[in-house]
Amino acid sequence: MDVPSLVVVLQAALSPNPAERKAAEESLNKYQYTPQHLVRLLQIVIDNNCSMAVRQVASIQFKNFIAKNWAPLDPSEPQKILQSDKDVVRDHILVFVAQVPPLLRVQLGECLKTIIHADYPEQWPRLLDWVKHNLQDQQVYGALFVLQILARKYEFKSEEERTPVHHIVEETFPHLLNIFNRLVQIEKPAVEVADLIKLICKIFWSSIYLEIPKQLLDPNAFNAWMMLFLNVLERPVPLDGQPVDPELRKSWGWWKVKKWIVHILNRLYTRFGYLKLRNPENRAFAQMFQKNYAGKILECHLNLLGVIRLGGYLPDRVTNLILQYLSNSISKNSMYTLLQPQLDVLLFEIVFPLMCFNDNDQKLWEEDPHEYVRKGYDIIEDLYSPRTASMDFVSELVRKRGKENLPKFIQFIVGIFKRYDEAPLEYKPYRQKDGALLAVGALCDKLKQTEPYKSELEHMLMQHVFPEFRSPVGHLRAKAAWVAGQYAHVNFTDKNSFLQALHSVVSGLRDPELPVRVDSVFALRSFVEACKDLNDIRPILPQLLDEIFKLMNEVENEDLVFTLETIVDKFGEEMAPYALGLCQNLAAAFWRCMNTAEADDEADDPGALAAVGCLRAISTILESVSRLPHLFVQVEATLLPIMQRMLTTDGQEVFEEVLEIVSYMTFFSPTISLDMWSLWPLMIEALADWAIDFFPNILVPLDNYVSRGTSHFLTCKEPDYQQSLWNMISSIMADKNLEDNDIEPAPKLIEVVLQSCRGQVDHWVEPYLRITLDRLQRTENSRLKCLLVQVVANAVYYNAALTLSILNKFAVTTEVFNLWFQLLQQVRKSGVRANFKREHDKKVCCLGLTSLLALPGEQIAWEALGRVFRAALDLLVAYKDQVAEAAKEEEAEDDDDMDGFQTDDEEDGSDKEMGDDADDDEEADSLRLQKLAAQAKAFRDNDDEEDDDDSDDDFSDDEEMQSPIDEVDPFIFFVDIVKALQASDPMKFQNLMQTLDFHYQALANGVAQHAEQRRAEIEKEKMEKASALPS
Repeated sequence: MDVPSLVVVLQAALSPNPAERKAAEESLNKYQYTPQHLVRLLQIVIDNNCSMAVRQVASIQFKNFIAKNWAPLDPSEPQKILQSDKDVVRDHILVFVAQVPPLLRVQLGECLKTIIHADYPEQWPRLLDWVKHNLQDQQVYGALFVLQILARKYEFKSEEERTPVHHIVEETFPHLLNIFNRLVQIEKPAVEVADLIKLICKIFWSSIYLEIPKQLLDPNAFNAWMMLFLNVLERPVPLDGQPVDPELRKSWGWWKVKKWIVHILNRLYTRFGYLKLRNPENRAFAQMFQKNYAGKILECHLNLLGVIRLGGYLPDRVTNLILQYLSNSISKNSMYTLLQPQLDVLLFEIVFPLMCFNDNDQKLWEEDPHEYVRKGYDIIEDLYSPRTASMDFVSELVRKRGKENLPKFIQFIVGIFKRYDEAPLEYKPYRQKDGALLAVGALCDKLKQTEPYKSELEHMLMQHVFPEFRSPVGHLRAKAAWVAGQYAHVNFTDKNSFLQALHSVVSGLRDPELPVRVDSVFALRSFVEACKDLNDIRPILPQLLDEIFKLMNEVENEDLVFTLETIVDKFGEEMAPYALGLCQNLAAAFWRCMNTAEADDEADDPGALAAVGCLRAISTILESVSRLPHLFVQVEATLLPIMQRMLTTDGQEVFEEVLEIVSYMTFFSPTISLDMWSLWPLMIEALADWAIDFFPNILVPLDNYVSRGTSHFLTCKEPDYQQSLWNMISSIMADKNLEDNDIEPAPKLIEVVLQSCRGQVDHWVEPYLRITLDRLQRTENSRLKCLLVQVVANAVYYNAALTLSILNKFAVTTEVFNLWFQLLQQVRKSGVRANFKREHDKKVCCLGLTSLLALPGEQIAWEALGRVFRAALDLLVAYKDQVAEAAKEEEAEDDDDMDGFQTDDEEDGSDKEMGDDADDDEEADSLRLQKLAAQAKAFRDNDDEEDDDDSDDDFSDDEEMQSPIDEVDPFIFFVDIVKALQASDPMKFQNLMQTLDFHYQALANGVAQHAEQRRAEIEKEKMEKASALPS
């Protein structure tokens, strides 16, 4: 297709007529791989005689085709672009990228990014020469534009991949410095000058992001750059041409330059300005930076912030970055000394006013309360917010330099509280009070730990915070709720104070202003967590749920879902009457969030986050009612559409959460319905296609299907689940591209089949053993070796004679058993067993080895029999000790749980430690959850490290982890088989006993006694269960 014809087709692609558009798209698809098609598209993009609309369509087609076909992900895929076409594109795109309008430059820039990432330096060695030549010519903008893309390629690369950066810096930075120098000297520079300086800054940023290039370690070279940065930073921004509109103003070229320079100086300071850096070269650089520049930068930054104090303009992002620099300076003595003389002005006249409610807040509150809420809870907004940076500065100041600063700051806050209380209604400083409340909330952790403030907290809350629940000003009611939530865990001396705050927060759920309602729900979560007597909340529980769901219909906010989760978690089975309604509401909210997320198509969209929260809350509900199987039948119809849709590629963002729901539904339902079985093919398909990283999560529901739906698994032929499972497992086990860690769930699934279908899948034993032994031969990972050997153990337990005949057929019997015994005998330096560390592993090995003892004499060699007998005895003793130790630990945990509530003192420490404690409590409180989440985790963990010696046992041998061998006591099983051997072949038994030394004879006697003890205990448990049943 020639150029004029292509223009006609592109014009048709813009037609309002759907038929014409479709025909044009089909034509473009038909000719896209023909020679020179790509070149012709580029010709149209750069042709000033074509209409802008056609050029734009051509640029998008051009960009999409290059993204897909320039460097295919699969190297074996045939090249779809001729080398000659590639050469033409590379030569021409460089010339025209600077000449086309900005709208088209964006698209060509994306193309350049793809081409540079694929081709430089190997296939495009002349690129740097072109850049270098044009930096000295008329094409400076184009050269800078291309160089910025080139530098960006290496921004996040590790040290060994950054080698080309040194060459790029060496060849181009002297020219960049000359250009920068000339630009700085221009009087009354136009905004185009700012665009050039901004590109230079971005090139510098990418080049120093992870490592200072060697050329810049030279003090003279570095100084030349720093003088230019500081020069531009100190200069006032030109007034001419500065937009009035705040949104346009912050994106204006000269303010962008300020932002990038502050960004660069912060990066140099925080990453390379620390004197404790290990690398001697970097340490010398840090000393030089600290001595020569850190103080000057601080001075510049304080001058810039001074503009705010005088009512001038400074973009939010610049303010935020400057405050980050100041926060990082607090802990350094030399910097703090420089900061001290101006600290009061900075703290009380700049930082605190930034914390106060302002005109922009008021405008947004009134005109778009939904956007006000979104911004308030958006983590990304926090990164750019001057208010967040101000809170961080104050927090850092009182944390690192609290002795001299906390008393005066609190005195300042108390002064605001007093002025507010004393002022008549129409003159109350509402916005300052809002800032003071924000400060009190931000300093919560420090104030809860520090006297005399700690003792005064309840009084402060009662006098200055809780009264604002009734404020006529909406933003103060919202702030009161937020602060109350921050302090909900304080030990109130008067319980009525706690109840007053709780009821005020609950009332806030019905506030006419949306932000108040959202902040109230957020605070409610803390009150529910802190509540020691659930009777305080129980009567209003239906009302709370109702208000939360009303709010979920209005806004998509994951914090709302967190509060709901907390309530469900706290009330457990008491949520049963609400379970169906909760799931229905959450499912409806989930679909709304997904629709919003799909419409917005942004990864960090709050709708997408809230969707994940909805699924997590559904899991929490299912967990809380896990002992009420009938409820799972009720909620299935509501949850099934979510599971069916989200187990496809549509659900990649929520796949883990959906799998957890499937795990609960297949484990706790009375039976697995045919509708639930319809999910099996979706999971198998996902696993084959893209979801290998989720194999440990998929393992859990597949285990449930086989172990709880055994009959359907064995009898159903359409689809054939046995064949489906075999196809998946054999494919994964044979895949040489998969790491050992990736396939660990596969042998676990073979174990599930052999244990659950004992005696019913003889025809699968040989194929499963074959793929297991094949993988065992090339496996290096000891963890996977053990799992594969356990498949052999399970097969022996399933049918010892059949398994032995198969091993003999493959001529690997001796090799496999030698490896098994070798793994059993390996110990770590500390003396603990290196392999088969969990109770479950030991039990499987015991049952497998013991099953060999039952074989007729001709099937197992005499010397092997003694070895098997001794290994089984060793394992049984180790198993008995481990079970006893676990019981002791569980008893100790139960005692710990009875120790009562923590005081505030006990809660001191870092956020991380507090988070870990919370996780521990959740684990202790939800044993059933370990059947699902921890079982998956067991296969993700690698225990090659000494530190992990006990980790597996802690979570994977929980009493709630169910397996068909749970009913088999290994001691009784062993003793019964040995007794049977004694009865059937007394001579063989006698000879075996005589081969045992005194140690093993003693072990055998001990095991026999323990078996009889276990037999009596099991019989007693059965009688107790029987007597407990209603007659």
